[in-house]
Amino acid sequence: MSFLRRLHGLDWLAGGLLVLGVLCVATGLLPTGPAGNVVERIGPLLVFLAAVIVLAELTGKAEVFDVIATWVARAGRGNYPLLFGLCVAFASLTTITLNLDTTAVLLTPVMLALATRVGIASVPLAMTTVWLANTASLLLPVSNLTNLLAADRVALAPSEMAAAMWAPQLAAITVTMACLWGFYWRLGARGELRYEPPSPPSPADPVLFRVCAVACTGFLLAILADVPLWAASLAAALVVVAAFAVRSRETLRPSLVPWRLLVLVPGMFLVVETASTHGLQEILATAIGSDNGPMGMLRSAAVGAGFSNILNNLPAYMAGEAAIPEANHHQLLAQLIGVNVGPVVTPWASLATLLWFERCRWHGTRIDLGRFFGTGLVLAVSGTLAATVALAATA
Repeated sequence: MSFLRRLHGLDWLAGGLLVLGVLCVATGLLPTGPAGNVVERIGPLLVFLAAVIVLAELTGKAEVFDVIATWVARAGRGNYPLLFGLCVAFASLTTITLNLDTTAVLLTPVMLALATRVGIASVPLAMTTVWLANTASLLLPVSNLTNLLAADRVALAPSEMAAAMWAPQLAAITVTMACLWGFYWRLGARGELRYEPPSPPSPADPVLFRVCAVACTGFLLAILADVPLWAASLAAALVVVAAFAVRSRETLRPSLVPWRLLVLVPGMFLVVETASTHGLQEILATAIGSDNGPMGMLRSAAVGAGFSNILNNLPAYMAGEAAIPEANHHQLLAQLIGVNVGPVVTPWASLATLLWFERCRWHGTRIDLGRFFGTGLVLAVSGTLAATVALAATA
């Protein structure tokens, strides 16, 4: 019973979805054929997800992110506009290369701790993290679980996906920067003129710091070389785990493994697949249409963004993918824009946002939900539109 009392609400949600998904298969609501296809498809995704989160968690414990964040603040030299540009670059690069959940889980506390250390407002830094965790997740398959699904559907290698999505990604980040500055970073919103740069960083264990930095660099080079993501992330994670086993064995705990995600993802896949076989696919197909041109792309992106904020971006993408004709690659990529850039309005729209809220609450940073909804709606509409137009212009 004590174990049950320690469970978080998200743990209950993950477990409930998995139980529901298994019941759908057991009762025949989801035939064994489609269920088997789901399990086969998500196997490599689960390996990647577990490995990359362990890699990111241990990299954070080795203070790699803290050192980078401190150097970012020092490079800003007390100048808010310069710090803004550097924070945007830092958050975008983390999301693009190590995925949006890494940004939410690890970069959020780093940014909030940095705000406390240098005496600046925490909300602008927090909003930079959560918005770019979502809107900067278009470029590579590694950036978002939805990207992995889309890349698999249209057979895009990481370099090919980057070639297709660079313009939408640039547009999404540009709009995000404009919204961040206007709503949170300008002088009237942040309330401070300058900040005091922190002292130079010094990691507690330089060996672990270097090993983790090299492992992350190797991971990035491997995915750019089109090594399968599950293999690249697993290899990098094993190197880092081996280093911690020698230097800091007590750090290696079962809690490093993202058990909640590993339970949530298969349950969510099975439940959405069941709903798709019982009418959801037809409803979405009607809403999205079959036009692979600019208007069809806009419809697809809008449905993806709207459905993400109502439910969650992962099931929104899965259901939308099933409703889009197999040959309509541009419409599918527009759907990807909707479910990546659009889920910034409601706290449950993406798992990264849920994790971010949890980290902010732990730190004591208060997020005004009314302002979160309102500013997020502006970003969702303008960012999704700009990125989709950019995709249509370069397709």
